[in-house]
Amino acid sequence: MQATIVTIGDEILIGQIVDTNSGYIAKALDKIGVQTHEMLSISDDKQHILDTFAALQDKVDLVIITGGLGPTKDDITKLTFCEYFEDTLVENQNVLAHVTEIIEGFYKRPITQLNRDQALVPSKCEVLFNKMGTAPGMWMKKGNTVFVSLPGVPYEMKYLVDFEIVPKIVKEYERPYILHKTIMTYGEGESRIAEKIENWENNLPDFIKLAYLPSPGKVRLRLTARGLDKEILEKKIAENVASLTKLISDIIVGFDEDETIEVIIGRLLTQQRKTIATAESCTGGKIAQMLSSVAGASHYFKGSVVSYSKEAKINVLGVDSELINQYGVVSAEVAKAMAQNIQIMMKVDYALATTGNAGPTSEPGKAEVGVVFIALATPNEVLVAEFNFGQPREKVIDRTSNKALEILQKEILKFLS
Repeated sequence: MQATIVTIGDEILIGQIVDTNSGYIAKALDKIGVQTHEMLSISDDKQHILDTFAALQDKVDLVIITGGLGPTKDDITKLTFCEYFEDTLVENQNVLAHVTEIIEGFYKRPITQLNRDQALVPSKCEVLFNKMGTAPGMWMKKGNTVFVSLPGVPYEMKYLVDFEIVPKIVKEYERPYILHKTIMTYGEGESRIAEKIENWENNLPDFIKLAYLPSPGKVRLRLTARGLDKEILEKKIAENVASLTKLISDIIVGFDEDETIEVIIGRLLTQQRKTIATAESCTGGKIAQMLSSVAGASHYFKGSVVSYSKEAKINVLGVDSELINQYGVVSAEVAKAMAQNIQIMMKVDYALATTGNAGPTSEPGKAEVGVVFIALATPNEVLVAEFNFGQPREKVIDRTSNKALEILQKEILKFLS
């Protein structure tokens, strides 16, 4: 099956909101073997919607539309559905009862005509019951294409995708298997990795494709296998991951999308019953945010000081002002003092510290843009490393954060070897 995802809303086209619905739908479809052919965002214009439907008719098997199902006049998807399918709106009693229960039972106010209109659906559609809101989903077929309309509110859309659309597709349609395996790497750029694994990549089976997904300081390698025999796909994916691991084991930190480096670090610290804190300058608390984003982080992450200014380094972290005057705030000596002091202050086993110039400018006599020092205080020593991550500012911050966690993970693993 091939699908197209269409988001309707001027607010998306003018950048007022970011479309997160399409990504969620595509991922849900991919898990059940439905390939997303394209994603479109179109305006709240009847003719534009009609033209889009006509262009997609018989081009793909499934069209999923989000948005335009609210009760106000600018929400025109239902009326446009009726025109395209040459249908009329009728009141669905089950939906009306649900809407009434929400408005009068939960919100404790009388139901209005606008609320009642939420129960109007095309007479030929299959209603997808929306437990999370008042706008039902609609499933209609024309020719060889199924058109599904969903509310644009993300939590309502997610409920209908997970509990209505996916089960219905699985039950009614035969689909190939699509399997993914993601290898998380840190510390090497995309081109360097490609050079190391060129022969391995050239010998992949035709039904397995490799994609490079780079971001500052890390690269995800995604293997995708498509076919009708799930066991063969799983076997071949496993074999090729094993052979790849032998080639680049030094930069692999984990597997699959959820196996991020912060998740792995959290698991390692939990297993060893160790703790960590951070003292951040140029990264502005990003490392702390990454560590604390993991469920259960309170067991090992004890806190952070964002000492962005020189005064904060002196007055909060206790860095010696003479040290700063002698070496500058962007220096190995200051980074080391920051790590040592936060380690003592928070009474932790590990402490990460960052100080650098993320840009966009550099003062005469000061560190050039992109220069960063990362310090890690371990139970036995303090390690300090200097890097130049170039520009722009966002890249420096991201690469520093990722490199700091990479250094931390490798040091923790030393205690296991």
